[in-house]
Amino acid sequence: MKNQSSRAITNWLATAHDVPAQARREFDVGIALMPVGEKFDVIRLPAPVVHAAAGGEDPDVVGSFLAEVLEDGAVIHDAYGVGVWYYALVPPGTHAVWRVPRVECLRPGTWLGVPRVDLTARPGPYWALPPSAVGCVCAARAVADLVALGQRRLRQSPAPERML
Repeated sequence: MKNQSSRAITNWLATAHDVPAQARREFDVGIALMPVGEKFDVIRLPAPVVHAAAGGEDPDVVGSFLAEVLEDGAVIHDAYGVGVWYYALVPPGTHAVWRVPRVECLRPGTWLGVPRVDLTARPGPYWALPPSAVGCVCAARAVADLVALGQRRLRQSPAPERML
């Protein structure tokens, strides 16, 4: 199931949209606006937490770390604006059981900008950990462990991000 074609993965992502053809057209431009909740839920991770867990901000370091701890998952990095976020795709229904303090699992029906599968670098939102197969999502437990590690490292750090 690993390393399926970009087309198969794109088609799977597009089926999360009420009008998959519209999502495919949006992917042709770069980013499709997709509803969360049917094919996948999404955990919004503050960048300082991810960077602390990964031991750095360099995209290659973060990408390697995410691949190691989230295995066959999929994570989007959106570095636009004041709030810098990572979005981990997790199994549908995760929102109902997610209880990690200060880290939100987006509610079903929330819309998320999802980059085309081959967008793996800036500018704009990109896949920090691209999906390698249809249905590729992170294990929620692994995401919770990543958050715990990042929050613990931030508490031990004298940096201003300590409050996360």
